[in-house]
Amino acid sequence: MTASKLAVALSAMLLAASLPAAAAEAPQNFAVLDTPAALPEISFTDAAGQPKTLAAYSGKVVLLNIWATWCGPCREEMPTLDRLQTELGGPDFEVVALSMDRKGPDAVKKFFAETGVTHLALNIDSSGKAMFTLGALGLPMTLLIDRQGKEIGRLIGPAEWDAPDMVDFIRGRIAANREGK
Repeated sequence: MTASKLAVALSAMLLAASLPAAAAEAPQNFAVLDTPAALPEISFTDAAGQPKTLAAYSGKVVLLNIWATWCGPCREEMPTLDRLQTELGGPDFEVVALSMDRKGPDAVKKFFAETGVTHLALNIDSSGKAMFTLGALGLPMTLLIDRQGKEIGRLIGPAEWDAPDMVDFIRGRIAANREGK
């Protein structure tokens, strides 16, 4: 390899290394939209039975996970969402786990206790309307939502949310969204 080719290759590697984490590839099965899309309004309740909407999270990047206690894949992924919240949760990001359980908050509390979930807030839509309003074909389904409340991507099915590539991808989206990208 000539010195000029080596210099070009080295420059390309340095440039790639200096790119923001937002440039990280989306993990497998994570569909990222070219343009953020408006979301229909959904409503749900918190652990105290108080009404909530996604507007409550305005200004944060949100990972909205639609799930249920009776969903086998949900049971497996919920602890990974809890660990993701522990690692990235704060003023810029929140995992919003939205249960579709008709049995109410007690079923979700029991599930959280059984699976060791301690960092996720209890949110529930016992009517199941949010699932259909958001176009969930099955559970789990997860939407990545920007600070303005628009969908920037979704993943249908389970994922390992605390895997290094997933954490890097979400961290990059938080940083890019902070910069207004």
